[in-house]
Amino acid sequence: MVRTRRTPLNDDQPATYAWQHVPGELAVAVMRLGHDTGINGAHEAHSHDFPGIAYFGAAGGVVRTGRQVRHVEAGDLFVIAPGDVMGSAHSDDLVGAHGWGVFFTADALGPDTPGAHLAWRTHPLLFPFVRGGATGALRLRVPQDQRDEWTARIEALHDELQQRREGYREAVSAHLVLLLVGVSRLAADVVGDLRENAEPLLAEVFDVIERRYPEPLSLREVAAAVSISPGHLTSTVRRRTGRTVQEWITERRMVQARRLLAVTELPVSDIGRQVGFPDAGYFARTFGKLHGMSPTSWRRANG
Repeated sequence: MVRTRRTPLNDDQPATYAWQHVPGELAVAVMRLGHDTGINGAHEAHSHDFPGIAYFGAAGGVVRTGRQVRHVEAGDLFVIAPGDVMGSAHSDDLVGAHGWGVFFTADALGPDTPGAHLAWRTHPLLFPFVRGGATGALRLRVPQDQRDEWTARIEALHDELQQRREGYREAVSAHLVLLLVGVSRLAADVVGDLRENAEPLLAEVFDVIERRYPEPLSLREVAAAVSISPGHLTSTVRRRTGRTVQEWITERRMVQARRLLAVTELPVSDIGRQVGFPDAGYFARTFGKLHGMSPTSWRRANG
C-alpha cells in the first residue's frame, strides 16, 4: 500500500494525499481494484501529489473522477495525474470489476529522472501525467488484443514488489518503464494536443524550477520568469496540479537531496547548499518535516 500523509485544504477543496517516502523502499505501489466492503460511502473526495494508473481488464462498477461517474468497461485505463480529483467512493462502486492500481513517484524511474515535479520536457514518459484538476483522470482504452499483456505486466510488477528477490529493484524499474511506454503510446494523440494547446504555462513553470531549484527561488521570481502575476500563477498551478509553486520547488529540492544523501558522502550542509538551502539548519528542519527524520538518519537508513 501507499504510505501517505493528508494535507487538508479549505472547505471548498478536497484534501491532497502526499507520498510518504520510506528509507530503502521503492516509491512504487501496486494494488488490486475491486469490490471493497470496507468503503462505507463516506470515503472522501481527494487528490494525490503523485501519479498513477488504474487498469481494468473486465467491465463492472464505476469510477468517480472529478465531477464525473464513469462506468468501467473492459480495457479501461485511467491515467491519474497529480491533482486529479477522485470522487467520494462507495462500497459497491466496483462490484464485478477486476483491475489494478499502480502508483509511483518519479524517483522510481532511476537517478536520471529530472525530479518528482514531472519535468516532462526531459522525460516524455511522464508527460501523460502532467494534467490535473476537477476534470478528472484521463480515460484511455487498451485494445482487446493487448489486454492480457497489460494484466500480465502489472501482475509481474506486483510479484516483484511482494517477493523482493535479488535484483527486484531493477526488475520493478523495468516493468514500470514498460507500463509507462504503453501509456505514452496509447495517449500519443491526446498528449500531442495537451502539449500544443492545454499546458504551455505548466511547461514554462516546471522548466524554470528545473533550471533554477539549486539557487534561491521564490514564487515571485517564478511568476516574473513566466510573465504573469504571482496570484494568478498560484491559483493556476494549484488548480491543475494540487500543489503550490513553492511546494513544487521544495519537492524538486528534496528529490535531489535524497539522491545525494544516498549515493554520496557529502556533508549534509553541502547537500543543503547544492539544493537551494544555504542555511543548513533550515534544510534539516524542512527535510525532517517532510520525511519524519533528519537527513543524517535518512542517509543511515539507506546505507
